[in-house]
Amino acid sequence: MTGSVIYERLALIGLGLIGASIALAARRQGLVKNIVGYTRTAETRAIAQSLKIADSYPASAAEAAQGADLVVLATPVGSFRALAQEIAPQLKKGATLTDVGSVKSTVIKDVGPSVPAGVHRVPGHPIAGTEHSGPAAGFATLFEGRWCILTPPAEADEAAVARLESFWRALGSSVERMDAKHHDMVLAITSHVPHLIAYNIVSTADHLAQVTSSEVIKYSAGGFRDFTRIAASDPVMWRDVFLNNKDAVLEMLGRFNEDLSLLQRAIRYGDGNTLEEVFTRTRAIRRSIIDAGQETAEPDFGRHAKDPLSASKK
Repeated sequence: MTGSVIYERLALIGLGLIGASIALAARRQGLVKNIVGYTRTAETRAIAQSLKIADSYPASAAEAAQGADLVVLATPVGSFRALAQEIAPQLKKGATLTDVGSVKSTVIKDVGPSVPAGVHRVPGHPIAGTEHSGPAAGFATLFEGRWCILTPPAEADEAAVARLESFWRALGSSVERMDAKHHDMVLAITSHVPHLIAYNIVSTADHLAQVTSSEVIKYSAGGFRDFTRIAASDPVMWRDVFLNNKDAVLEMLGRFNEDLSLLQRAIRYGDGNTLEEVFTRTRAIRRSIIDAGQETAEPDFGRHAKDPLSASKK
């Protein structure tokens, strides 16, 4: 243990990539004394037990939440309403209930009514993850150098919010507070729409009769390969994201289609100046992301060393 205990008992409702990573990071940093993990399926529970993700694995979410100082909902957002109703009677006074969902407005609407008086409700969203899922995908350094956004309601207890901020900072994240509706709009363009586009491009390629599956795979060492990485993300999680953030996603899709039409016209009419201007501007954005420490400037996005196809060419 390297840090000071922030919460005595941590309850994780969901032991996928994010839930497992929170457990591993919190244990490594000595931020909690006891970790309780709940997962719906026996198969996932067995994997989590073999990896020693938590200290105990109750049979229900309600039992997991009982007596916990921090309860984290780490399942797809579509399940939050039912889970909140189930665990509400077991939440102790003074506990903090948070989540890791990629949508915040509907979380506040779905979870809020079930939270009893005296329990602090502080929605959260760590901007971290990979295309992998399940407890075996978790790792203790997932949140290092990343952002975690908290969207506490106006009536939230300041001490409880500050305590949760300290927890996320100790996990390695920078923390920012944000209005829930604003969060959903920002994430719609930075995360949700890119995933939707990736799913669509891969699906379109799959449906092209004139391109065989072998050709799609064989020649996917360029941009298409990185789209497939994004499109490999958890289908249930992303189904719930789009259904629960539909207004912001549809708004961003409308703007995206307008900009796409501009590029379509430029290509159709040979307007090279417009194409170059857009590409130059977007290239600068890529560089700013690298400068902000949110990506790597290594060739091939730093993935060449892990790519068996690339390694075989050396």
